[in-house]
Amino acid sequence: MIASLTGLIKSVGLSTITIEVGGVGILVHVAPRFASSLLVGRVSSLHTTLLVREDALTLYGFERSEDRELFELLQTVTGIGPKVAQSALNVYETPQLLAAIFSGDTQTLEKISGLGKKGAQRLILELKEKVQAGGGYNESLPQTWRDQLNEALLSLGFTAKESFEAIDGVAAQRPEASTESIESLLKLALQLRGRRL
Repeated sequence: MIASLTGLIKSVGLSTITIEVGGVGILVHVAPRFASSLLVGRVSSLHTTLLVREDALTLYGFERSEDRELFELLQTVTGIGPKVAQSALNVYETPQLLAAIFSGDTQTLEKISGLGKKGAQRLILELKEKVQAGGGYNESLPQTWRDQLNEALLSLGFTAKESFEAIDGVAAQRPEASTESIESLLKLALQLRGRRL
């Protein structure tokens, strides 16, 4: 995975930038708020995450590593993709978002484009136990088999929706999934979706 880039900013658009690294211009998707802080002709560093889909490789860039972590965490929520996750980071700073999730503040979260009331409620339901009051993450929480399988499926190019459908299929076939290895659950999930490793 491409975790960071440092290079010359060649162009800045509303939600994309081109950064030249080693003579290669790389297109990076960024939140408009972050894009507006970057200047053409300046050397800049950004944290990145690469999203792999069957039809595209898309690189997303962030000012801070915690922004990238939250971007990835948001996409573990059913129905939230990169567009909504990036919109969330454009509207709020990471500590504000984490505090809203922890306190169950649906009104704040509803202001995120593409989320809505039900999306905000689902986001709180699925992430509340993973964040702390001070705006940090609950590192002590062990990952469930669902979390681990979701991460594996997303890394293989599944959309969040496809991943959760596959996980629900696995849960229906394997009631004792928590006692099985992630490898065997991943194989089953791929079989259910008609894919192979």
